[in-house]
Amino acid sequence: MEKIVLTRSITSFRHIGIILWATVLLAAVGSYIYAPQAFTGEHIAIFLERFQAWMLAIYLVFSVLRGFTLLPSTPLVIAGTLIFPSQPWLVLLISISGILVSSTLIYFCSDLLGFTDYFETKHSKAVERIRRRLETPAGFLFVLLWAFFPLVPTDAVCYVAGTTRMAFIKFILAVFLGELILCSFYIFSGGYLRNLVS
Repeated sequence: MEKIVLTRSITSFRHIGIILWATVLLAAVGSYIYAPQAFTGEHIAIFLERFQAWMLAIYLVFSVLRGFTLLPSTPLVIAGTLIFPSQPWLVLLISISGILVSSTLIYFCSDLLGFTDYFETKHSKAVERIRRRLETPAGFLFVLLWAFFPLVPTDAVCYVAGTTRMAFIKFILAVFLGELILCSFYIFSGGYLRNLVS
């Protein structure tokens, strides 16, 4: 009897979690489609600069929570270079920290929210095929390249890695390396270009 009650509680928690996540996702994507200009690095920087005393903390929170929206991290990284132009290493640290925390949360929440059960029930052969690929050395390279490629959301591969139970250490290291290269390029080339113009 206790097991049935526990199972129902977990199921209810998953349903609430999925509804909340879907609501946030739809609101974020809807806002992005409705007003894409509001999601540029410049607009994000202007918004964050309103909170002078808390700007650093808010920037870090945005960097962490952004992962659940599936919106790209690029505008937020660019916003960081605009807000803190003389502190590129700080922007890199916050950007990478936010990406790693959000990637970790997504990796573990994919199972908590029931995505693993859903995909293994509905698409068991495809999940098994992807799982086998991600557990090979090529799987590490796949996640690294996905994290590095700026036109696809890194968060999507985090859900897949969590759902297929890719080894966490291999997953997070691949995300770290891919994002480190990409964020470093944005941050340091942005500063270099700003110095050329000014």
